[in-house]
Amino acid sequence: MRIHVVDHPLVAHKLTTLRDKRTDSPTFRRLADELVTLLAYEGTRDVRIEPVDVETPVTPTTGVRLSHPRPLVVPILRAGLGMLDGMMRLLPTAEVGFLGMVRDEQTLTASTYSTRMPSDLSGRQVYVVDPMLATGGTLVAAIKELMSRGADDVTALCLLAAPEGVKVMERELAGAPVRVVTSSLDEGLNEHGYIVPGLGDAGDRMYGAAG
Repeated sequence: MRIHVVDHPLVAHKLTTLRDKRTDSPTFRRLADELVTLLAYEGTRDVRIEPVDVETPVTPTTGVRLSHPRPLVVPILRAGLGMLDGMMRLLPTAEVGFLGMVRDEQTLTASTYSTRMPSDLSGRQVYVVDPMLATGGTLVAAIKELMSRGADDVTALCLLAAPEGVKVMERELAGAPVRVVTSSLDEGLNEHGYIVPGLGDAGDRMYGAAG
């Protein structure tokens, strides 16, 4: 497993405002959307392309287009929905799958309650979006689900990551074709499994604390 921390002043600027507890939900959603697009730019650096002939107003030339099968973007519900538009802005022709997962706040283990994805992901590049790589349990479970459907090229885009979660992914997904792209590798987790300094519960900050 590879991890790439995007080092860019605009990424750091937007992340700082996301961390601020005074940032309201509408601003948080907008900045998260903008930040995801910046992460997606790095995360799609290896997206598969093929040559295509086009004719400019001046002369014929050869360019590139995304290869088939088209990439699949999979937000992990619910917080991952806040990252979907930022990804689709950069990959408008991608298809979208959905993966509903919930973490038990006592055991910190993740379980799946809903899936909406193709049964066969062979040969497709998959981009998983989830704001936080904390304990790693949710992303590991999500990626194993994708791999069980044949996915062999998975990139996870996360606003933040914790070293503990990275270690879990390295252990549980050893040898798997997985890459993580994030805006920051933070200090670690607190006793409640939250990233420190982090930005709190991303889902609640995007959408409120409705149960």
